[in-house]
Amino acid sequence: MSLVESKDGIQCFTFEHNRDYQQVQFKFLDAVESMDPNNFVVLLQLNPYHIDSLLQLSDVCRIQEDQETARDLIERALYSFECAFHPVFSLTSGTCRLDYCRPENRAFYLVLFKHMIFLEKRGCPRTALEYCKLILSLDPDNDPLCMLLIFDFLCLRCREYTTLIRLYEEWEVHRNLSQLPNFSFSVALSYYHLSQQEDISPVENQQLKQKSNVLLQNALIMFPGALMPLLDLCTVQPDAVVSSHAFFGPSSQIGQPPALLELVSLYVGRCHSLWKEAGLMLWLEENVRKGLKRVDSQDPYLEDCQNKRKQRYQSAPRNIHRHVLMSEIKEATATLPLEVTTQPGMGFDPLPPLDSIVSYIRPERYDLNAGHIRRLYIIKMPCRIHSLKCPPHYKFIIYSRSKNGQFEYCGICDLTQAQNVHITVSKARYQRISSAGWLNED
Repeated sequence: MSLVESKDGIQCFTFEHNRDYQQVQFKFLDAVESMDPNNFVVLLQLNPYHIDSLLQLSDVCRIQEDQETARDLIERALYSFECAFHPVFSLTSGTCRLDYCRPENRAFYLVLFKHMIFLEKRGCPRTALEYCKLILSLDPDNDPLCMLLIFDFLCLRCREYTTLIRLYEEWEVHRNLSQLPNFSFSVALSYYHLSQQEDISPVENQQLKQKSNVLLQNALIMFPGALMPLLDLCTVQPDAVVSSHAFFGPSSQIGQPPALLELVSLYVGRCHSLWKEAGLMLWLEENVRKGLKRVDSQDPYLEDCQNKRKQRYQSAPRNIHRHVLMSEIKEATATLPLEVTTQPGMGFDPLPPLDSIVSYIRPERYDLNAGHIRRLYIIKMPCRIHSLKCPPHYKFIIYSRSKNGQFEYCGICDLTQAQNVHITVSKARYQRISSAGWLNED
């Protein structure tokens, strides 16, 4: 890690890959193209702290429901980053920045995000909230992973209601947090929970309850499409008056702009469990009825919300799509636009920025038909992958030797490919080489 710039009390850092790490990174990209997760294991046997390999293999283990191994790999990646920290880089100062446009920095964001998700699932929401604050502090202006979409959920999970309200009040002016469904509903929910505390006066209780009622009604009027999916996931049958009303009926779902549908689906899919606490449904029912009265009486706030929904939610920024992909909430991923779902994506770099700052590029692969390559050589590596539920087997790392005697890495193959004398040497090229050419060094 190096210090790029220091200005007005803000210090900008970046991680750097040395020459040896770049070579390992090229091998990792070869392993990705092979579509074989066992190749990541081979790579990690030789380079146990390669970040992207740890990230990718962690995803493989998590998909195969090996959660413990997945967590261990992420923690190993965190340790690797910690060993590379600059002496003046601080996680707690709030003044250190990392540019997400640099590929070397992105892995740090992703490792922190995945570790945060693991912590929340293990019942440590307070610690997860601190990691969320850390990620947000690394680039609060651009928020590349859109941590504001999960900040409210973690605050409610660990009952940090005042923290959520304070952020909302301080950032609403310049970030328009009220235009995010999660903040509109969660801030109202925070005021309600504060009103239920026993150590407050009756006057303060009444003020907090009234504030929560107004905020919840405003959220329902601003985002009417959230009510029915929320009730459905909470297994609550809505009142006939509510379900038959045009404002909350099917038209509220169909008429939502695509970006708004994505945000609402993300909030409902993530936070519906928070509404299953005792008393919340009665409070919600009460304010739905009051909200309908405001709608029927043509409250001026209704027209204002309609105009905002038509103008502000036509397309979501790239960081929101990236957050939805990483969160893996099925209700939200189903709403992603085609330009996101149809393009190839990798877990180690989901939706990279369009203005990436590339410090080095991957060299072109060798063509075995070219005359400057004389022979190929194989190194036999034992590979036992108990966590992937695969039988013990061997991997072969393939090198080429040019006329000047230099050895260059070409790829990885398994035993079957070696026996069939087929190896991968480029993105989509397979070449047949005689086994004698592999084994004969003269």
